[in-house]
Amino acid sequence: MEKTFRTILLVLPLFALIVGCKHSNEYDMGTYGYDKDFLASRGIETVELSNSDGSARILTVPAWQGRVMTSTSSGMQGPSYGWINRKFIAEGKLSAQFNNFGGEERFWMGPEGGLNSWFFAPGAPQDFPHWKVPAPFDTDVFELVEKSSVRAVFSKDVHLVNARGVGFEVGMKREVTILDKSEIESMTGPLEGDLYVVAYTSSNSITNRGPFPWTEQTGLPSVWMLGMFNPSETTTVFIPYNKDGEGIIVKDDYFGKIPPDRLRIEDGFIYFMIDGKFRSKLGLPAGRTLGLVGAYDSEAGLLTILKTDVPNPGDRFVNSQW
Repeated sequence: MEKTFRTILLVLPLFALIVGCKHSNEYDMGTYGYDKDFLASRGIETVELSNSDGSARILTVPAWQGRVMTSTSSGMQGPSYGWINRKFIAEGKLSAQFNNFGGEERFWMGPEGGLNSWFFAPGAPQDFPHWKVPAPFDTDVFELVEKSSVRAVFSKDVHLVNARGVGFEVGMKREVTILDKSEIESMTGPLEGDLYVVAYTSSNSITNRGPFPWTEQTGLPSVWMLGMFNPSETTTVFIPYNKDGEGIIVKDDYFGKIPPDRLRIEDGFIYFMIDGKFRSKLGLPAGRTLGLVGAYDSEAGLLTILKTDVPNPGDRFVNSQW
């Protein structure tokens, strides 16, 4: 059994955001070059992918499950789009519960709560003090099994035990590919004007390597992708939804109700404030999602679009509540 989840990330600054470097070997904080040098200074091996002229770049880390730590659309001196927890990384002290290195696109697995959870030991209360991120999607190193200038493939075979006490042998595979202009335009149409663009896909699969099938009785694992971007007071997330779908439009009470000044539903779109000052989470039922989410920073002129696979009618998917 293999389950695959594919994402496409597209970032389009609507004007040039070039930040001057201090001197030849030192970049300003906030630039891609700064973050690349920072990771190197901490002894963290990276694998970089880039387009033919080097303007679009993405930086992955095999030691952290092949996650994309950051990207840029305008070279080493261009802005760094991924949020990186520099303070935590610089301290160099691992946590027994969760190591939040950051990164704009990374692999996890679900479910997080319930009988099939990977994040709680069998019989443990499902509350934050007992929540623990398993090493395979926290600190385990993924093997780099294939590499070119535009593509990297990572893999890892792991053993996981869910909250039922059932052990799983899971093969994980992750493929990251940076896209060229023609591939991007096949999805967006012609890109004209003063645009700087970076786009990439990730294909993430889990395979049953064990002696028994995965069923409802054993627990069903899922691929779960996470992304962390730099927040700002001028950025709004926008999510188009299927107005003819069934069920609620949006679930917004995972960590308590999202205040109305941060969430608005209007004419087929959900608008969501992300200034980094309020912890919240929302979700869409399978029948409402169109597989698209975007964010626009009006001050920076920065547009980010994430496209994901859409469930087929009747497909089951993981409930991410505890």
